[in-house]
Amino acid sequence: ADRVASYFVPAVVAIAAVTFVVWALVGPEPRLAHALVNAVAVLIIACPCALGLATPMSIMVGTGRAARAGVLFKNAEALQLLERVDTLVVDKTGTVTEGSPTLVAVVVTGGDENEVVRLAASLEQQSEHPLAGALIAGARARGLSLLPVEKFQSVTGKGVVGIVGGRRVAVGNRALFGDDRAVAVLDEAAAELRGRGQTAMLVALDDRPIAVLGVADPIKPGAAGAIAALHRQGLRVVLATGDHRTTAEE
Repeated sequence: ADRVASYFVPAVVAIAAVTFVVWALVGPEPRLAHALVNAVAVLIIACPCALGLATPMSIMVGTGRAARAGVLFKNAEALQLLERVDTLVVDKTGTVTEGSPTLVAVVVTGGDENEVVRLAASLEQQSEHPLAGALIAGARARGLSLLPVEKFQSVTGKGVVGIVGGRRVAVGNRALFGDDRAVAVLDEAAAELRGRGQTAMLVALDDRPIAVLGVADPIKPGAAGAIAALHRQGLRVVLATGDHRTTAEE
């Protein structure tokens, strides 16, 4: 509407001015009176009332239909600017995937598997990360009781550490362990899990890397079709995730 009005309004004003001049020069007497009346008539007849009514109506209809599809717009300008969008960034967990990750694999290089799961799940009780719920549910599915946590610390983008049952426990991605060469023994197992589309979480007990936990989050049935439809419309779709690139690609 703004774009149309930027051309429409100056054009109407120009036509009204020409009408006034023509009637003032060659119109019947009283020329100025006739010129003024006809110039005003042009302005009134060409008044873009339809634009004033259609614009808010179209915004209401657009936001209403979007809301029924589960899409909320903060304001009308966002809806209007969407027409010029050429790149869409989507989150992975809960958007492309079901958002209900599940513990599906446990690879332990030393120690008892259930004990590793119990300590890791106990630590994750203090975490708000979506993957934490997967570990807790996995431990409970095995009938394991969880322990209290002390000195819990969340390291943004890396993982969590704390004291569980008197042992220092760390759960997170490769970045959490820095240059610790001992983690290299888990890299192969982690890479294999990522190749299956799982999120690999490394576990260390008393600063000794000991296990890799594989968490899977199924892709939503309609995700592939929706992304394909966006591609057909000429949109570039970008997947944003804190997960490993291999897992995201799978």
